[in-house]
Parts: sequence; C-alpha cells; structure tokens
Amino acid sequence: MKRLTLLLILLFIQIIPDKLFAEKKIYTTKRINSTAPVIDGHFNDSIWKIVKWEGDFIQRIPYEGKAPSEKTAFKVLYDDNNIYFAVRAYDDEPKKIVRRMSRRDDLEGDYLGISIDSYFDNLTAFTFYVSAAGVKKDEVVSNDGDKEDDTWDPIWYVKTAVDDKGWTAEIKIPFTQLRFGKKENQIWGLQVTRNLSRKEEQSMWQLIPRDAAAWVSLYGELHGIKGIKPKRQIEIMPYTLGKLEKFKKEEGNPFANGSSKNASAGLDGKIGITNDMTLDLTINPDFGQVEADPSVVNLTAFETYFEEKRPFFIEGRNIMSFQLTPGDGDFSNNNLFYSRRIGRKPHYYPDTDEDEYVKIPENTSIIGAFKLTGKTKKGLSVAVLESLCSKEKAEIDHFGERSKETVEPFTNYFLGRLQKDYNKGNTTIGAMFTATNRDIKNPDLNFLPQAAYTGGIDFSHFWKDKTYVFSVKTVFSRIKGDSTAIIHAQTSPLRYFQRPDAGYVSLDSNRTTLSGQGGNIGFGKIGNGHFKYYANISWSSPGLELNDMGFQHNADVIFGFLWAQYRIWEPFSIFRRLNVNVNQWGFWDFGFTNTANGGNINFNTQFKNYWHFGTGINIQGEDISNSELRGGPSLKSPGGWSNWFNINTDMRKKLRFEFGVNNYWGYNSHSRMKDFWFGPEYQPNNAVKISVHPSIRFSNDKMQYVTTDDFGMEKRYIFANINQKTIGISIRLNYYITPNFSLQYYGQPFISAGKYTEFKRITSPMANEYSKRFHVFTNDEISYNSDDEQYSVDENNDGTIDYCFDEPNFNFKQFRSNFVARWEYLPGSTLYFVWSQGRTGYSSTDDFAFNSDMHDLFDVFPHNVFLIKVSYCIK
Repeated sequence: MKRLTLLLILLFIQIIPDKLFAEKKIYTTKRINSTAPVIDGHFNDSIWKIVKWEGDFIQRIPYEGKAPSEKTAFKVLYDDNNIYFAVRAYDDEPKKIVRRMSRRDDLEGDYLGISIDSYFDNLTAFTFYVSAAGVKKDEVVSNDGDKEDDTWDPIWYVKTAVDDKGWTAEIKIPFTQLRFGKKENQIWGLQVTRNLSRKEEQSMWQLIPRDAAAWVSLYGELHGIKGIKPKRQIEIMPYTLGKLEKFKKEEGNPFANGSSKNASAGLDGKIGITNDMTLDLTINPDFGQVEADPSVVNLTAFETYFEEKRPFFIEGRNIMSFQLTPGDGDFSNNNLFYSRRIGRKPHYYPDTDEDEYVKIPENTSIIGAFKLTGKTKKGLSVAVLESLCSKEKAEIDHFGERSKETVEPFTNYFLGRLQKDYNKGNTTIGAMFTATNRDIKNPDLNFLPQAAYTGGIDFSHFWKDKTYVFSVKTVFSRIKGDSTAIIHAQTSPLRYFQRPDAGYVSLDSNRTTLSGQGGNIGFGKIGNGHFKYYANISWSSPGLELNDMGFQHNADVIFGFLWAQYRIWEPFSIFRRLNVNVNQWGFWDFGFTNTANGGNINFNTQFKNYWHFGTGINIQGEDISNSELRGGPSLKSPGGWSNWFNINTDMRKKLRFEFGVNNYWGYNSHSRMKDFWFGPEYQPNNAVKISVHPSIRFSNDKMQYVTTDDFGMEKRYIFANINQKTIGISIRLNYYITPNFSLQYYGQPFISAGKYTEFKRITSPMANEYSKRFHVFTNDEISYNSDDEQYSVDENNDGTIDYCFDEPNFNFKQFRSNFVARWEYLPGSTLYFVWSQGRTGYSSTDDFAFNSDMHDLFDVFPHNVFLIKVSYCIK
C-alpha cells in the first residue's frame, strides 16, 4: 500500500507541457433567398451551389493528426426558420458501408454528426447524428464535454442515400430546436465528425486532440448567419391510452376477478417561454411503454438503486443532477434529486385481518408536473421542476363491506437549480434546492416527514487549458414532522442512532426535526498528456437525509480516494489503445474510526484485431460495519481480494461475444464468490438484432445476517452461512423495419435460491480474532420445526425455548418481459403497442435446479398487460 501511495504522489508532481491546439477553422454560410432544398439525401436542388464544399477532415482515431482513410465534405445553408446541412461521406468501397438499423439514440454502423454551439458559450452544444441507415441520435453536450444527455429528442429532418461515391446525408434543423441570442451577426461553434465503422475510424473537421480536457471550446466556427430571430418552440402532444390486464383469479377476492380494463388521456408539452428557456409539462402522464426494472434479490438493509427510464424525467436531467460523490458504484448514486421518488409505490400497506382483501395502487399518480430549463446568453443555467402527486387510497373489502384507507398523502415535489459560468466557462458556481411537502392526515402515515428540504452549493475551476480542475460541493438537509417520522429516520439503516457503542450519536425519541450536512472536495489533472489523476474526499454527516426527493446510500461516512491513469491512445505493438488505472481508498465514520481501506489496479485495452480485454485486482482490508447488526454494535469483518476479467470480440462483426469472470476470496475463508457472464449478439442482417446475456453467480458467505431476537434484556444477533446460487438471462430481440418503426422484445427469467446453515450468534463483534466474534449453535442448542418452518433456540440447554426465528431459506423466481411496437408516424407523434408479462414465484425451499426451477417459473400464472398509446404532436 505504501508503494501505491508513493506512485500516486509521483503522478501528482508530473510536469506536463502545455498542449498546443490547432488554429480554429471557419466556415461561412449563406442565406437562402429562394426555395429551400428538398430533404431527400441527393443534393439535387440548385440552391446548394451558392456555397462551397468544406473538407480537409483530420483523423482522430486511431492515428491522431493523419489523413483519414476516406474523405468527407459538407455545406451549410440557412433561411429564416432553419439551418441546412449537406454532408458527403466519400467511400471507395460503397458496398462495405455498414447500414445497420437501430432505434433512435442507439447508433450502429457508419454515421456522422453535426454539433452546434449556438449559445457560443464554449460550453454547450446541440449535436445531431445520423447513421448511413438513416437512424437519428441527438444529445445536448454541457460543461465543455463533461456531460452528454442523449435523452433530448428534438424535431429535425434528415434523409440519407448511398451511391457509387459513398453515402450522403441531407439535414434540416429548425431554429426552434436551437438556443441563441438576439444578434444581427451570429457566430456559432461548429463541429462535423464522421465514424467509419469497418475501420473504427473517427475523423473531424476541427481536430480535437485525444488528450484534450475540453471539447466544445475547441470546435471550429460557423460565420455568415445574419438577421435571424430566436424562435419560440411550441409542441403540444395530447395522448390517449387503452389498457387491458389479465391475471390470476383468486377465489373470494373481489379485487382479483381475472381481468381489468381502463382508458385514460393526458398531455405532454414543450413550450419555449423565451428562446433561452423551455417549459416541459405533463398532465396525467402514463409510462406504460417503459421497460421493467431488472429482477434482484436484496439481502442487505439498504435500498436498491434503479435507473430512471421515464422520458419526462430523463430529458434534461444533467442540469438537475447534484451528485454528492464522484465516480462509479453505490456511493456515486448519492444525489439531491432521484426522480423515481416522484410517482413511487405508496409507502404504506394497511394492516388487515385474514378475511380482508386489499386493492392498493401500484404507483402514486402524478397529477401534473412541469420543468423549466434553459441557459441565458450570460451563462446562467436554470432548472425548475414542480410536481404534484395525488393522495392514494387502498380499498379494503370485508365480506362485501368496502372501506378506504390512505396509503400515500398528497405530496408536492419542488426543485430549483442555478449554475453560472465565468471566465469562458473555466469557473462555475451553482446552487440547488429541493423541497418535499406532504399533506398527512392519516396517523398511520406519521412515519413520513411532513416536510423535507435539501440544498447545496457547488464550485469548480479549471485552468491551463482545462488540464487541471479543483471542485468543492456542499449539501445540507432538514426534515421535520411527527416524532414518529424522526425516530424512523434516526433508526434507519443509513444511521442507526440506537447503536450501543456509538458515543457520538444518540437516539432522541422527542425530536421533531433532523438536520445534516455533507460535501466533497476534489483536485486533479484531467487532460493534456498521458497521465491523469484525481484526488477526492467526500463526507455525509450522521443526520444527512436525502431520500425524500434524492437518493442516499450511506450517512455517517467520510470517504477519500486517489486515482491515477496512464493511457496510450495510438496503436503500438499488438494494441490499438491501452489504459492502466491505479486506485486507493479509505473510509471513516464521524467517530473517526477507520472502517475500511482498499486498493485496485486494472487495465483495459483494445487489440489491433478489434477485440477488447480488461482485467484488474482489488484488495480490501478489514471492514468495520456500523450497520451489519441492524442497530446493534459495530461488527468487524475480514477483508479479502478479488480479480476480474472480461473479453469482447470484434463488435463490427455480425456475430460477437462478451465473456467475463469475477472472483472474490475473503480472508479466513469467511466468503467466496464466483460470477460469470456471457453475451452473444447476432445481427443476421441490417434490420434484425438478437442478444442473449446469461449470468450466473455462486456465493458462500459465513456471516449473513438473519434476524435479531430478544433474550431477556439482551439482544441476540443471529447470523448464518448462506450458500446462494443465482442465474439470470436477459434476452433482447429487435426488428427495425424503418428508422421510425421498430419491434422490440425484452425478457428476463431470473432464479435465485439461498440455503442457510451453521447458525450462529454474535458474541464479541469487535474481537481481533475472527473465530472469537461468534458462537456457532450446536445441535443441542438449535432445532427445526418443519410444520411451523421455524428454528427454536435453547441457549442454556434447560429445556426451555429462549427464542425462535423463521426459516430463512428461499427460492425466488421471476420472469419479466415486454414487447413494444413503436411507430413515429410523424415527427414527434408516436403510436405504441405494448404487451408486458410478469411471473413471480417464491418458496422457502433452498433447492436450486435450473431445469425444474425454470419449468416451475413458467407454471406460475402470468400477469399480462396489453396497452395501446397514441400521441399527436401539435406544432
């Protein structure tokens, strides 16, 4: 570990000379004073002759600075309402042009892109890609290339064609889809790129070096646009929806008669308040066409993080993100805003008798929501989100008598975000605030805060051509409500204030508020040269609570890491490129106990045969967990080490594979894990794509938490050895009839079985010797009753049962699938047909047999949903 630290220090003091960037290119366009070109991909309109072709592209990948294998040229025209591009991608072997069909934003094969910095702030760009098959991708680039948001779906027009010279793209982009200020003479940033699939070659009009830390600020320039006025975007998209559900009929349950159907309507809209600010709104939204979450078995005390998939919330989410901890992994999900809180599953499930039946909504209804986002010409980025979710009630039936009980209160969610650029974008200062307010009338919901507020301030500064960066971020939170809600927060898995050995926090049952703070400080070299490095320290105080409108995986933690990378981006020997990474990290709690340390070294490469390979080794020291005993004292666990590798074959081929292995060995043989995944993908022609991704995991953990029981005035923390086997298979079948008409199927059978043996109780959780931390129950101390499916414990062998706990073995089976037919019959107007199916089975058996489990899974009665949704865009 000392050598690793010394290596990082040496990397920190590396002196890298300044990078000399190429002189900016300029293209001068002309106005159309007659008929605009017809967008057909052929450039037959005579108006194209009034401007010149611009070429001289430069290769960026794989050989930076060299001439590209094939030439590319473009022209630009404009009128009062649109900007037009003609791009010719020359190819000496046009039969080898890869024209793979795909869904929007998922480009395959040969493609080109046009990026426009119409703000001319050197930070923000609107990018429009198109493949040789005519598939679109569009995204907003912000923070000078640091963030890319491909959820933005503007309305624009493009046609492509193939001829004996190569392929062409003719593009029309309405000014309503761009943002620019009121000026007589416009100067915009401009970049045109081309990707040649069969050689994995990228070329650019304005070369941006591979080691550059900047992106948008290095674009060329577009001159010649005069006398245009900013356009206000107005798009109203009403929709109507019909839904039919089929499910298992339950005898005696009036809410499970085997089927239900309903129809609804709603509205989505996008309105340009000014040219700089856009209002997105939705009334009674429905996201039934969105793919289901993957199946998981979570044996921890912490919430599982799922990605947002609903279009209204993912579009423009970059500006609304306030990430507390940089990087990847669980901690990187800590954020002031987690949009899945809006429209979530109701918090409360009513207590009922055996002869009562309950119908509870699957999700909270969103009455309406709006987002106001944009960036002014002075560099001020703004985001405001307001959403109101309805009060939800469960309907309870007792021998035909009906009653209702509130399971989710009326809730208002508000977010405000500001960020200001200074010094040509080298310095940014921002702030964010969120508020969650609930109208709680039902006392059973007093465990929820009535109000929850979070906020933060962020600052970043770049210098030396954005080679170096320094950033600071602070956050705060405050929740208030009934004392029940604050007790619930204090005893949640994030903090466990009731821990008997935590002298720096304590449980206060009379509190009606809880406050906390956090933040991070980072410094690093992020560009220019082969070396990159970054150091960061972040913290979350014990009282920090973000989970009402954000996501928080942990509190009471101080986390620091060092990262360094050496990269080679030009081909050499057998390598096409190579990256080597070194990491070191440490954790502390707010009692200043060092709870964990670890390190990692890994590398990934692409060979000259276009295969990819990556491997790495992790070393994790002894761990002290403040949460493993679910409110009990801290528990010391042995560390361990792991290694992994993955291989991807040539992704240009019709048939390609990925294969990976992850192994973990815990010290003292306390844990062992083997993880395998395999992924064949086959594309028999340009329109069809088939992928099957099975994964299987074998794990054995001798310290798996089971339950906590009372033994007189003492607590008994029961653990066991768990032997778990999990297999999941993700299947995707895609048929792209046209760029605007696709058929997609997704299915995932999932099986996980866990067998618990060698039950034990924790005796000395912080003992230095691993074997002294627990006592394994003998056969005289523990017995199993198969009728009640319970274990009974008689610790002192006096013939009296001291406590009992349920059989923890499980066999969980789930199948989730959906089929979506999507037709964008007009720009912005879409027809969906959706069929989704779910099957879930559970038993307390521990057997894992793939064939019989899979057979049993498909014997489970399915829950089918059929949905038709039509939206129409009014412009």
